[in-house]
Amino acid sequence: MLSIDINSDLGESFGAWKMGDDAAMLDVVSSANVACGFHAGDPAGMLQTLRAAAERGVAVGAHVGYRDLAGFGRRNMDPSSEELVGDVIYQIGALKGLAQAAGTRVTYVKPHGALYNTIAIDERQATDVISAICAVDPSLVLMALAGSPLVGWARSAGLTVVAEAFADRAYTAAGNLVSRREKGAVLHHPDLVAARMVRMVTEGVIEAVDGTLTKIDAQSICVHGDSPGAVAIAQRLRTLLEQSGLAIRAFTAAG
Repeated sequence: MLSIDINSDLGESFGAWKMGDDAAMLDVVSSANVACGFHAGDPAGMLQTLRAAAERGVAVGAHVGYRDLAGFGRRNMDPSSEELVGDVIYQIGALKGLAQAAGTRVTYVKPHGALYNTIAIDERQATDVISAICAVDPSLVLMALAGSPLVGWARSAGLTVVAEAFADRAYTAAGNLVSRREKGAVLHHPDLVAARMVRMVTEGVIEAVDGTLTKIDAQSICVHGDSPGAVAIAQRLRTLLEQSGLAIRAFTAAG
């Protein structure tokens, strides 16, 4: 049976500020990208999310980002290589400790927000993130934007890479994500989102904003946990994928 992973960005609440519904999303997804405290997430909340993931057998990844709490990690930054390598190592290490306490383990890394988009095409910052992962644990899988140069750079450095597509984001004809600054960049209709992803998995294409079909080869599908209606979107996505004969399975083993 063909299988596909569904992931979501979780553990992003911070103090009194609540973000998303982690418990509900963890009942749907097979992999959880857990915030590491730099763009979002506090230790107590991260630990709670990790424990909930462990209880459900959901795989855990380190959702590393720029040091940007105020901007939720979505502002472009240009840290030095020394800073970026150190920041990524620090975040992975913090989540590894919390995961161990929660009875699970970190099996992959997914950069967040502006860092994710930057290293998809910026070789210097990409090399810094790759170097940091290799320094901490080269067995960690890197999740990267499907079709981006980062996929090749990371594989050349010896990392295992899983390519990712975004269920709730619009794509350009070139296979890039439409900027969040543009109207229609984020999709909200559960049936539309689910149908697009079933077609992507079964046919390898997704309809771009201009109506053309662009090829996407991805092994994981992301539903953003902070998007309005995220749980409903994820639930509909999983249901339609399973009705199409696809198993929902993490690309790494949990626990």
